[in-house]
Amino acid sequence: YHSDRFTDASLMIFLNKKLVGLVPANVKDNTVYSHQGLSYGGIVVSKKAKFDQVAHIFKAVLSHLEKQGIKVFALKLLPTIYESYPADESQFLMTVLKATLSKAELSSTIDLGAPMPIQSNRLEGVKKGQKAGLVIRKEKNFDLFWDEVLTPNLAARHEAKPVHSKEEIATLAGHFPENIHQFNVFHDDKIVGGATIFETETVAHVQYISAIGDKQQLGTLDFLFEHLITKEFANKFCFDFGISTVDGGAKINQGLLYWKECFGARSTVNLSYNIDPKNHVLLDTFIA
Repeated sequence: YHSDRFTDASLMIFLNKKLVGLVPANVKDNTVYSHQGLSYGGIVVSKKAKFDQVAHIFKAVLSHLEKQGIKVFALKLLPTIYESYPADESQFLMTVLKATLSKAELSSTIDLGAPMPIQSNRLEGVKKGQKAGLVIRKEKNFDLFWDEVLTPNLAARHEAKPVHSKEEIATLAGHFPENIHQFNVFHDDKIVGGATIFETETVAHVQYISAIGDKQQLGTLDFLFEHLITKEFANKFCFDFGISTVDGGAKINQGLLYWKECFGARSTVNLSYNIDPKNHVLLDTFIA
């Protein structure tokens, strides 16, 4: 669905005709990116893959890119909270390959196995919402949130648009109905805010958050996120609020970060690296 924005350069890596790795990617000029249309990326391997095989996969990918005349492989690593099994081989190989750190984005994550108490200032918002009679509805239609809340807010506050159009998010949700959810908050049957959640096996990730400005006194988002954290996704490994940085981590939205931390979230980092494909030769001493 992103084909109009990106030139695809995704790769499949085989060993004896068996698929052992995937690289969702796009190409722009002389750079291949582990896909710019994804919140997180990296080379995808089976949890059965041992270090030697992961190193061989990197060798194969970089050798291929060098032959294609690619000058930079921009690799967005998978944040560790999304790993279904320990898989830090890629992080180690960044040092071996003399990769340069291109971006470090600060995200906020709650360990739902041992959550910290939600701070009193957020609970005050929850009480406001309860007193106002707010209602949370999990819905399959994204139009109301996009049209009435998200798009107007982004336009008014940031002169921006959502990364996904409502048609695109609906298409994605149609393909992954068990993983993409819309939660809307209503006051007197009128929408006042909401959140779009991308759910994996272990993590609930917040993709979009927004509330109608003059309804913030209702405690809309405090009311919603207390419900999502303590009830809807309480059985997950982590609740990921997403990043609070802009310009590749150069600036922090302090107010947004503080709001997330008051729910008990603490910092995790999303890392991106630039690799010179020619450096695949540096792997030769590490692989059998």
